[in-house]
Amino acid sequence: METENNKGGANPAPSAAIGNASHYHSKKDRIFVRAIQGQYSLKEELDRLRAMPRVRKGSQIKFIDGPQAFSRHYVEPKDGITQTFHLHLEEYGPGGRSQKHGHVNEAAFYILDGEGYEIHDGVRYDWKAGDIAIVHNNCVHQHFNASNSKPARALVIKSKPMYLFMNMLFQQQVEPRPSVAASGGEGFQVREGESNYNHAD
Repeated sequence: METENNKGGANPAPSAAIGNASHYHSKKDRIFVRAIQGQYSLKEELDRLRAMPRVRKGSQIKFIDGPQAFSRHYVEPKDGITQTFHLHLEEYGPGGRSQKHGHVNEAAFYILDGEGYEIHDGVRYDWKAGDIAIVHNNCVHQHFNASNSKPARALVIKSKPMYLFMNMLFQQQVEPRPSVAASGGEGFQVREGESNYNHAD
Protein backbone atom coordinates (compact mmCIF):
# COMPACT_ATOMS: atom_id res chain seq x y z
CA MET A 1 0.00 0.00 0.00
CA GLU A 2 1.34 3.44 -0.98
CA THR A 3 1.74 5.98 1.74
CA GLU A 4 2.00 9.75 1.52
CA ASN A 5 5.77 9.52 2.02
CA ASN A 6 6.55 7.02 -0.73
CA LYS A 7 4.13 7.75 -3.54
CA GLY A 8 5.53 6.85 -6.91
CA GLY A 9 8.19 4.43 -5.75
CA ALA A 10 11.38 4.80 -3.71
CA ASN A 11 11.48 6.93 -0.65
CA PRO A 12 13.14 10.32 -1.29
CA ALA A 13 16.45 11.10 0.40
CA PRO A 14 15.98 12.66 3.79
CA SER A 15 16.15 16.44 3.63
CA ALA A 16 19.30 18.07 4.99
CA ALA A 17 19.03 19.55 8.44
CA ILE A 18 18.52 23.30 8.31
CA GLY A 19 21.51 24.91 9.98
CA ASN A 20 21.48 28.03 12.09
CA ALA A 21 25.09 29.11 11.41
CA SER A 22 25.74 32.82 11.09
CA HIS A 23 26.62 33.99 7.59
CA TYR A 24 29.32 36.17 9.16
CA HIS A 25 31.36 33.03 9.84
CA SER A 26 30.59 31.24 6.58
CA LYS A 27 33.56 29.94 4.57
CA LYS A 28 31.66 30.30 1.29
CA ASP A 29 32.81 32.88 -1.23
CA ARG A 30 30.68 36.03 -1.25
CA ILE A 31 30.34 39.05 -3.54
CA PHE A 32 31.14 42.17 -1.50
CA VAL A 33 31.01 44.97 -4.06
CA ARG A 34 29.12 45.80 -7.22
CA ALA A 35 30.49 45.01 -10.67
CA ILE A 36 33.27 47.25 -12.00
CA GLN A 37 32.24 47.85 -15.57
CA GLY A 38 32.14 50.46 -18.30
CA GLN A 39 32.78 51.04 -21.96
CA TYR A 40 35.61 48.99 -23.42
CA SER A 41 36.90 52.05 -25.30
CA LEU A 42 38.57 54.55 -22.98
CA LYS A 43 39.05 57.27 -25.61
CA GLU A 44 36.44 59.64 -24.16
CA GLU A 45 37.75 59.22 -20.61
CA LEU A 46 41.36 59.68 -21.72
CA ASP A 47 40.39 62.81 -23.66
CA ARG A 48 38.65 64.17 -20.55
CA LEU A 49 41.60 63.42 -18.27
CA ARG A 50 44.15 64.90 -20.67
CA ALA A 51 42.13 68.11 -20.76
CA MET A 52 42.28 68.46 -16.97
CA PRO A 53 44.92 70.73 -15.36
CA ARG A 54 48.11 68.91 -14.33
CA VAL A 55 49.09 71.57 -11.79
CA ARG A 56 46.68 73.11 -9.34
CA LYS A 57 47.91 76.35 -7.81
CA GLY A 58 47.90 76.32 -4.04
CA SER A 59 47.41 80.08 -4.01
CA GLN A 60 44.01 79.55 -5.66
CA ILE A 61 42.83 76.96 -3.12
CA LYS A 62 41.80 78.41 0.22
CA PHE A 63 41.70 76.81 3.65
CA ILE A 64 38.28 76.03 5.07
CA ASP A 65 36.96 75.10 8.54
CA GLY A 66 38.79 76.18 11.71
CA PRO A 67 39.31 77.67 14.23
CA GLN A 68 41.35 74.69 15.51
CA ALA A 69 41.66 72.46 12.43
CA PHE A 70 41.82 73.85 8.89
CA SER A 71 41.75 72.01 5.53
CA ARG A 72 42.95 72.89 2.03
CA HIS A 73 41.64 70.33 -0.47
CA TYR A 74 43.91 70.03 -3.53
CA VAL A 75 42.24 66.98 -5.09
CA GLU A 76 38.81 65.66 -4.11
CA PRO A 77 36.66 62.87 -5.60
CA LYS A 78 34.21 65.47 -6.96
CA ASP A 79 36.97 67.11 -9.04
CA GLY A 80 37.28 64.12 -11.38
CA ILE A 81 41.06 64.63 -11.72
CA THR A 82 42.11 61.35 -10.15
CA GLN A 83 40.53 57.94 -9.88
CA THR A 84 42.19 56.56 -6.76
CA PHE A 85 43.31 59.25 -4.33
CA HIS A 86 42.21 62.36 -2.44
CA LEU A 87 44.85 64.91 -1.41
CA HIS A 88 44.53 67.69 1.15
CA LEU A 89 46.53 69.76 3.62
CA GLU A 90 45.58 69.89 7.28
CA GLU A 91 46.70 72.65 9.61
CA TYR A 92 46.12 72.48 13.36
CA GLY A 93 46.31 75.74 15.29
CA PRO A 94 48.08 75.88 18.67
CA GLY A 95 46.39 73.33 20.93
CA GLY A 96 44.08 72.41 18.06
CA ARG A 97 42.36 69.14 17.33
CA SER A 98 40.32 67.69 14.49
CA GLN A 99 36.89 66.13 14.50
CA LYS A 100 36.64 62.57 15.85
CA HIS A 101 35.40 60.25 13.13
CA GLY A 102 35.82 56.98 11.27
CA HIS A 103 35.69 55.87 7.65
CA VAL A 104 36.26 52.78 5.54
CA ASN A 105 39.25 54.09 3.56
CA GLU A 106 42.82 54.33 4.79
CA ALA A 107 44.73 57.63 5.04
CA ALA A 108 48.41 58.59 5.27
CA PHE A 109 49.41 61.81 7.06
CA TYR A 110 52.89 63.10 6.19
CA ILE A 111 53.78 65.53 8.99
CA LEU A 112 55.28 68.67 7.46
CA ASP A 113 55.87 70.57 10.68
CA GLY A 114 54.99 70.64 14.36
CA GLU A 115 54.43 67.93 16.95
CA GLY A 116 51.26 66.15 17.91
CA TYR A 117 49.54 62.84 18.29
CA GLU A 118 46.70 60.62 17.11
CA ILE A 119 44.08 58.75 19.08
CA HIS A 120 43.10 55.61 17.13
CA ASP A 121 40.43 53.43 18.72
CA GLY A 122 41.47 54.74 22.13
CA VAL A 123 45.26 54.28 21.59
CA ARG A 124 47.64 57.27 21.47
CA TYR A 125 50.37 57.56 18.78
CA ASP A 126 52.79 60.52 18.91
CA TRP A 127 54.26 62.20 15.82
CA LYS A 128 56.54 65.08 14.76
CA ALA A 129 57.73 66.67 11.50
CA GLY A 130 59.05 64.07 9.05
CA ASP A 131 56.87 61.24 10.41
CA ILE A 132 54.07 59.41 8.62
CA ALA A 133 50.86 58.66 10.54
CA ILE A 134 48.72 55.88 9.06
CA VAL A 135 44.98 55.71 9.69
CA HIS A 136 43.79 52.16 9.06
CA ASN A 137 40.45 51.09 7.59
CA ASN A 138 37.45 51.41 9.91
CA CYS A 139 39.45 53.16 12.62
CA VAL A 140 37.79 55.81 14.83
CA HIS A 141 40.44 58.51 15.05
CA GLN A 142 41.27 62.10 15.94
CA HIS A 143 44.33 64.32 15.35
CA PHE A 144 45.87 66.63 17.97
CA ASN A 145 48.47 69.40 17.96
CA ALA A 146 50.58 68.89 21.11
CA SER A 147 51.90 72.48 21.19
CA ASN A 148 49.95 75.33 22.75
CA SER A 149 52.10 77.94 20.97
CA LYS A 150 52.91 76.62 17.44
CA PRO A 151 50.80 75.20 14.62
CA ALA A 152 51.24 71.78 13.04
CA ARG A 153 50.69 70.78 9.43
CA ALA A 154 50.20 67.49 7.57
CA LEU A 155 49.77 66.48 3.93
CA VAL A 156 47.06 63.83 3.70
CA ILE A 157 46.62 61.21 0.97
CA LYS A 158 43.53 59.01 0.98
CA SER A 159 42.19 56.31 -1.32
CA LYS A 160 38.63 57.58 -0.87
CA PRO A 161 37.66 57.88 -4.58
CA MET A 162 38.27 54.16 -5.12
CA TYR A 163 36.16 53.29 -2.09
CA LEU A 164 33.37 55.54 -3.31
CA PHE A 165 33.54 53.91 -6.73
CA MET A 166 33.15 50.50 -5.11
CA ASN A 167 30.13 51.78 -3.15
CA MET A 168 31.93 51.40 0.21
CA LEU A 169 30.55 54.66 1.52
CA PHE A 170 30.54 54.41 5.29
CA GLN A 171 31.82 57.46 7.17
CA GLN A 172 30.64 58.53 10.61
CA GLN A 173 31.41 61.62 12.68
CA VAL A 174 31.59 60.94 16.39
CA GLU A 175 32.55 64.45 17.55
CA PRO A 176 32.58 67.60 15.34
CA ARG A 177 35.48 69.97 14.90
CA PRO A 178 35.60 72.46 17.77
CA SER A 179 33.84 75.75 17.07
CA VAL A 180 36.06 77.88 19.35
CA ALA A 181 39.84 78.27 19.47
CA ALA A 182 41.86 76.14 21.88
CA SER A 183 43.66 77.67 24.83
CA GLY A 184 46.80 79.24 23.38
CA GLY A 185 45.34 79.40 19.90
CA GLU A 186 43.17 82.48 20.29
CA GLY A 187 43.70 84.80 17.35
CA PHE A 188 45.63 82.20 15.32
CA GLN A 189 45.44 82.81 11.56
CA VAL A 190 45.92 79.82 9.27
CA ARG A 191 49.09 80.11 7.15
CA GLU A 192 47.38 80.90 3.88
CA GLY A 193 49.72 82.78 1.57
CA GLU A 194 53.27 82.62 2.86
CA SER A 195 56.12 81.65 0.52
CA ASN A 196 57.98 79.58 3.12
CA TYR A 197 55.75 76.76 4.35
CA ASN A 198 58.05 75.74 7.20
CA HIS A 199 57.10 77.18 10.56
CA ALA A 200 59.90 79.31 12.00
CA ASP A 201 61.27 78.40 15.44
